[in-house]
Amino acid sequence: MGQYDAQVDAYIEKSAAFAKPILNHIREIVHAASPLITESIKWGMPFFEYKGPVCQMAAFKEHCAFGFWKASLLNDPHGLLKIGDGAAGSFGRVETIDDLPTPDAIKHFVLLAIENNDRGIKIPAAKKAPAEKKELVTPDYFEALLNDNPKAKEVFDKFSYSHKKEYLEWIIDAKTDATRQKRMQQAIEMMEEGKSRNWKYQ
Repeated sequence: MGQYDAQVDAYIEKSAAFAKPILNHIREIVHAASPLITESIKWGMPFFEYKGPVCQMAAFKEHCAFGFWKASLLNDPHGLLKIGDGAAGSFGRVETIDDLPTPDAIKHFVLLAIENNDRGIKIPAAKKAPAEKKELVTPDYFEALLNDNPKAKEVFDKFSYSHKKEYLEWIIDAKTDATRQKRMQQAIEMMEEGKSRNWKYQ
């Protein structure tokens, strides 16, 4: 990997005629922004890097794409970056050089991206949405048994979602009716003592 990579030359050469001036234009501006930038081919497209990806470009049949690897971290006072709108790259479909921001704007983004990589700034990990809790359904046969044992029912009603689920799954998953009856009776006895299903392991 060097400041200029012959693989990128080859990529541009085999691109469609309309794409070549666009790709060469992008390449020239990115390198003009900083001598620290190097090139490589990743995932079949040219990448410009400094301590990690800075930006990348690609040519398709009818348009090009040019994007910044961590676009969401870049200061964009003029709203030039298209983030999260499903557009190709960071600036939508690029069919001519005029579809790109000015060279100064591109250099601004390149320098910001270099600074972020230099400082090791990463995009914050997306927070996973909490798993949706399925509504717990107490079978009629167990509901009836609970109603006959008020003390156990009181404890069951106060249990957390997970503790209720442990008991219900244990009872419902019984292979035979005899096993189910035995488990229900054991459940009543444990709940009358205020115990959760897996109290031994807690």
